[in-house]
Amino acid sequence: MKASVTKGLGQGFVVEEVELAEPIGHEVRVQVQASGLCHSDLSVATFIGDEFPVVLGHEVAGVVTEVGPQVTQVKVGDHVVGSLIQYCGACVNCLSGRTHICLRPEATLREPGQPARISWNGEPVAQGMGLGGFAQETLVHENQLAVVPDEMPWAPAALIGCGVLTGAGAVLNSAEVRQGDTVVVIGAGGVGMNAVSGARIAGAEKIIVTDIEDAKLERAKAFGATHVLNSRTTDPVEAVRDITGHGADHVFDFVGARPVTTQGFQMLGKGGGLYLIGVSANDAGIDVNSIATLSASQKVQGVYMGSSNLKRDIPLYASLYLQGRMNLDDLVSKKIALSEIDAGYESLKDGATARVVITDFS
Repeated sequence: MKASVTKGLGQGFVVEEVELAEPIGHEVRVQVQASGLCHSDLSVATFIGDEFPVVLGHEVAGVVTEVGPQVTQVKVGDHVVGSLIQYCGACVNCLSGRTHICLRPEATLREPGQPARISWNGEPVAQGMGLGGFAQETLVHENQLAVVPDEMPWAPAALIGCGVLTGAGAVLNSAEVRQGDTVVVIGAGGVGMNAVSGARIAGAEKIIVTDIEDAKLERAKAFGATHVLNSRTTDPVEAVRDITGHGADHVFDFVGARPVTTQGFQMLGKGGGLYLIGVSANDAGIDVNSIATLSASQKVQGVYMGSSNLKRDIPLYASLYLQGRMNLDDLVSKKIALSEIDAGYESLKDGATARVVITDFS
């Protein structure tokens, strides 16, 4: 099959002919129909990866073509969406419903000594996040797949597996935003837009989005933002306090730069929570005055993958989309071929581009 192989840091994405093994155990073979470009994969390919060669790509949607002998949750012909959440299903966290923080995520992978799922010129190829979706086909543990309705379009389906789970899940699962709450979303990129969608679904009264690019802020209105603020030209802390009257109930930071995170904390009202999702700087973090935070009963919480249960949440978001209650179409700015990944990531530098999705694997 064809796959986009990253051979080393900074060496980009190159289409090669590779071999995919037959499924064993709980593995599922999927013919990939759409694969989203997420910045996390670009980070692995350019400066943080330590295992090469590798097939990246972790926002995957496709059709099940073959299953291993122990598979029970999906069948041939199912339409599925993959997620980078890897969970064993048997540890204390999984059994308590917190599959996103499984204690044994390696249980979804092949054991040492077993042949690699992907090989190239007879040598093993790593599979990014257990998915390896930048390819015509992939071999995935059934715990990383959720079934979606056949009528779900492929491009928006792929984005559910990471960006939608992370953004909407931060609001609905991590923060448990309630009807009438006030929400601030810092960073109007693709993941932030899913937080806006989540806030609208939750019934938030005010959904305030801040960014430094007017094109992104304009797009935020299509997802349900009630107020938009350009933080280059407006003091966002003062503006949020003016809009809410006393500070926000929930602030979601999708940027992750210390000055921005500090502003997010200053936007909180009494009892409010700051949720840390994005990381864009080496000095990301926040200094907290424990006495003031205690007296205001505020909290700061890290959020991984929107505290999501992928088996529950992926079908839910697909259903909401099909009902017209969740905007995923406006996330898909551009569709590309497997050979155009480098150019696709370059186009994401344009603020007018929300997400790029591979839909041509020929």
